[in-house]
Amino acid sequence: MAKIELHPDRFFDPDSQVRKIARELYEEHKNLPIISPHGHVDPKILAENTPFPDPVELLVIPDHYLFRLLYSQGIPLESLGIPTMDGTEVEKDHRKIWHLVAEHFYLFAGTPTGIWLDYEFKEVFGLDERPDGQNAQRLYDELSEKLSSPEFLPRALFERFNIEVLSTTDGATDALLWHKKIKESGWPSRVIPSFRPDALTRITRPEWMRHLHDLQKVTNRSIHSFKDFLDALRERRQYFKQLGATSTDHGVQSPFTQRLSPDKIEQLFQKALKGQADARDQAAFESHMLMEMAAMSLEDGLVMQIHPGSFRDHNQLIYKRFGSDKGADIPLQTEFTRNLHALLNEFGNEPDMTIIIFTLDETTYSRELAPLAGHYPALRLGPPWWFHDSLQGMLRFKKQVIETASIYNLVGFNDDTRAFPSIPARHDLSRRMDANFLARQVARHVISMDEASHMMRALTYELAKKAYKL
Repeated sequence: MAKIELHPDRFFDPDSQVRKIARELYEEHKNLPIISPHGHVDPKILAENTPFPDPVELLVIPDHYLFRLLYSQGIPLESLGIPTMDGTEVEKDHRKIWHLVAEHFYLFAGTPTGIWLDYEFKEVFGLDERPDGQNAQRLYDELSEKLSSPEFLPRALFERFNIEVLSTTDGATDALLWHKKIKESGWPSRVIPSFRPDALTRITRPEWMRHLHDLQKVTNRSIHSFKDFLDALRERRQYFKQLGATSTDHGVQSPFTQRLSPDKIEQLFQKALKGQADARDQAAFESHMLMEMAAMSLEDGLVMQIHPGSFRDHNQLIYKRFGSDKGADIPLQTEFTRNLHALLNEFGNEPDMTIIIFTLDETTYSRELAPLAGHYPALRLGPPWWFHDSLQGMLRFKKQVIETASIYNLVGFNDDTRAFPSIPARHDLSRRMDANFLARQVARHVISMDEASHMMRALTYELAKKAYKL
């Protein structure tokens, strides 16, 4: 049985001078509140505030980072209890699932998931051992007992994690009932939605018409034209704002932007209504919709996030059986300079607007994204996400963008997680990597210790709060 050892200087350089400076920066800022401006935690858990059912429901089933690696080693998702789209049987014995995960826990050594889980087990749950086949059932019992106590209720953990604000990601037609319940409960903590209209802009998807009908229903509007469509989206944005939203989120395959003529976009929309849109129509529609969404952000003040460059649901067998977000979103080579030209020339010079760009293509950091963010007042760079929110991913990002864009054209860190107890683990890792990066700069006499302290506070807390208008 392997002991979990969280060394106080973990992730800092072995060089004694850098390590000493990193430790000082980290200690000064480690207890700042967590700003979580983009993530996928289900607001239901905070609205109901009932005990988490068991370790599997909390730590395994929601976390595609975890079950993705297990699946790559030949472990079926059915055996991990991942629900199917059609409701067919999957493993229901959560002790059996936990034992299976524990037997394969060694797979996570050296990965971000392993780092996060070590922190969760030790710091959140007070466990000293990593799971394995021998201790699996005992650890399951210990975790289950803790989860049944008041100290581990969702709201108690939210407060213990020192979360100042948590933003979820919600479909444009979502009634936001759980967000309303949170607000009506009188609980003072801040949990807000984020407006994500992707389902309504993917006009070639078989389910697009169903989502359009949902939009008509929640707005009590008939949608027969593109103007009707835009008016309905504006109404939904206002509804989200009323419940605290400060941002939108757009997951597109390509960041290509263009403004189509009124006649052209109307023709395209009518084609979609007839179920005749093809892949070229989809690309044209999405490129125009990014322009329309930016125009709405200029009107209503919502921060615009764009997550391009992901081939979503690459594994069609998994998508058809289990649905989206099951670990099969794969990075694509992405171009930004030409693709964002139309968007940035129309909106990039607006000082009161914020457009946050994320990428999975690291080759664009220094060549395209840093120069763009270092020029356009409206543009900010989101942190590495998905495959790159790791030790080396964070380091590569900062090394390639900060010299050109400076840290003040970044938006700090966001955890982008569905796994609620991993939030403090992810932020702790980010804070340690920021402290170490700045410590290297101090040791080389590029910046002073005073400058490093100000930059550390910005990266940890202030940049996210400002960029997301929180």
